Amino acid sequence: MAIIRSLIQDMRSRSQRVVVEEDAAAAVVVGDGLRQSCWANMPQELLREVLLRIEASEEKWPARKSVVACAGVCRSWREITKDIVKKPEFSSKLTFPISVKQPGPRENLLQCFISRNRTTQTYYLYLNLTSALCDDGKFLLAARKCRRPTCTDYIISLHADDMSRGSNAYVGKLRSNFLGTKFTIYDGQPPHAGAKITKSRSTRLVNLKQVSPKVPTGNYPIAHISYELNVLGSRGPRRMHCVMDSIPTSAIEPGGVAPTQTEFSLNNVDMFPPFPFFRSKSSRAENSLSGPLADKKDGTLVLKNKSPRWHEQLQCWCLNFHGRVTVASVKNFQLVASAENGPAGPEHDKIILQFGKIGKDLFTMDYRYPISAFQAFAICLSSFDTKIACE
Repeated sequence: MAIIRSLIQDMRSRSQRVVVEEDAAAAVVVGDGLRQSCWANMPQELLREVLLRIEASEEKWPARKSVVACAGVCRSWREITKDIVKKPEFSSKLTFPISVKQPGPRENLLQCFISRNRTTQTYYLYLNLTSALCDDGKFLLAARKCRRPTCTDYIISLHADDMSRGSNAYVGKLRSNFLGTKFTIYDGQPPHAGAKITKSRSTRLVNLKQVSPKVPTGNYPIAHISYELNVLGSRGPRRMHCVMDSIPTSAIEPGGVAPTQTEFSLNNVDMFPPFPFFRSKSSRAENSLSGPLADKKDGTLVLKNKSPRWHEQLQCWCLNFHGRVTVASVKNFQLVASAENGPAGPEHDKIILQFGKIGKDLFTMDYRYPISAFQAFAICLSSFDTKIACE
C-alpha cells in the first residue's frame, strides 16, 4: 500500500507539471520526459491492476484527481486509464474534461449548481460533491455574457478566466435573438460526422487559432430553444421548447444511443490541456466520435417544460423538485421529452433537466442522459436572459 501511495504522489507531481505549464515549447519537453518515465516500463498486467484499484478507490472529487494524475504520467498510462474509466452514461462520474461533452447518466440525475457573478456577467458551473444544495463544488464550465446590438452571446469555456473564442478552452456558445425568445446552441466541434459549420464572424476569429488541421473549431448548431410569446400579459410560467438537433428521438428509448464525443481537438493530443477542470472551487475559478448519427428519418429529440400545477394555498405555480429548489422564480423549470409525434411512454415522464433557484445568485442544475453538461448548461443560460416578450 505504501508503494501505491508513493506511486500516486509521484504521478501527481508529474501531472501538475503538465497541467500548469503554459509555454508550448516547455510543455513539449515535459511531455517527452513523461513518455520516457520509468513508470512507463511497468508490466502491462501489473499496471492495469494498479490503475483498476485506483479507479475503484477514488470514487468522488477531489480524490479523483489521482485518476487524472495517472492519465498524465505517459502515453501507455493514459490509454489504459481512458479504457478503465467509464463514460458518465454508465458511471455517473465526471473525470476528464471531455466528460462535460458526453451524455449524463441513464439511471439518475447528475447534481450540479450554477454560481452567477452579476458584476462581471459571468456564470460558473460546478459539480456537487455532496448531497447539500451547495458545497465547495468541482469546477466544470464557465460562461460570459456578451451583449450585441441585435443579439446576446454567452461564450462557454473550460477555463474559469479565459473565455475568448480563440482559446483552446473554447467549448461553444449560446446566441439569442433581440427579444430573448429564441436561442441557438453552437458546439465548437462537430457533434457528429457530417455536421455543418455555420459561417460567421466569430467562426473566422476562432479559426485564426485553429486547434487541429483535421477538425476545425467553429460554430456547429446543435440545439434550438424557443420561449412562447406572452401576448396576453398573463403572469404564468414560461413555456419553452428545446429541439436537440444532434440527438435522435430514439435516444430516450430503452437501448437508444446518443452521439458521444470522446476527445477534444488539441494542439498536442498526447497531453491533457492546461484547463482548471482539475481544480476544485476552493483552489481556483483529431476529434473522435462514437454512437449513431441522427438519421433524417428518425426525428430529432424535442424537450418541453413540464407543466406546473397551481397551488391554491401558496397562490403560485408549483413543480416538485424533490428539495433541490428552495426559491420561487420564473426561471425555474423541468424539461421532459415531448411526445407530440407519437404516443407518450414512460420515458416521456423522466425529467431530463431541471433548473431552479436556491439563493440570490445560486441555482441548481440537474441533468441526465441523453444530454451533456455542456448542453444542459447552455439551456439553463437561456433562462437567465431577459425576455422582453415573455413576461
